[in-house]
Amino acid sequence: MTDRAAFQVEDGPIKVSGKVSPLRIRNLALAATTMLALAGCAKTGDIAEGGITQVRSACPRVGVAAHTGDVTLFNSPTNRDANAIDVTAVLTNVTSVCDDAAESIQTTISFEVLGSRRFGSEARQVTLPYYVAVVQGGSSVVSKRLGQVTLNFAEGQSRASATGTSYAIVSRSAATLPEDIRRQILAKRKAGDETAAVDPLARPEVRQAVLRATFEALVGFQLTDEQLKYNATR
Repeated sequence: MTDRAAFQVEDGPIKVSGKVSPLRIRNLALAATTMLALAGCAKTGDIAEGGITQVRSACPRVGVAAHTGDVTLFNSPTNRDANAIDVTAVLTNVTSVCDDAAESIQTTISFEVLGSRRFGSEARQVTLPYYVAVVQGGSSVVSKRLGQVTLNFAEGQSRASATGTSYAIVSRSAATLPEDIRRQILAKRKAGDETAAVDPLARPEVRQAVLRATFEALVGFQLTDEQLKYNATR
């Protein structure tokens, strides 16, 4: 398991590989708004009009970033044919535990790396770098932590696995909607009223506020530009 001391912390506008579509950003905001609106009258798991209620949480949603959930190492610096593949690994079984009792909300993220090698029977270690990025509003990376996980291939074995842990920190104040925005979303609407048919996200100030308060913690392999291109185009 990876120790926290092995992490390099980078804060600021760090780019995460892969583009975020406007539709995904809107879906994030819509989901956050819907969960907040339902939270005013129900609790998690209740059956409500339109489906099962989910309550919006300040904890970030956790997942694997697009195009960075697997990595391929080659035994040639120039050959990218299948017969030149040396080691492949995939990042899977991502789980999280969120501690939201304080102003700084900390989410501990655990995952498994499954590796496979094509050649060699001797015992071998392969160390792979990975990252955990905190993404705000579906597109803005506000922090990034780097770590390493090591696959230990036993003698005569072509497969190996390893586990890793990291953590993401989000400010409660940043993940909390302003009170005026909450009032607009939770305002009671009577059937027949003009406001009853208005999507709260049609108001730019509501949409942007919900996006700013929505965070994700994304984990993936720290790939080179060439490795990322390989994943995106194969």
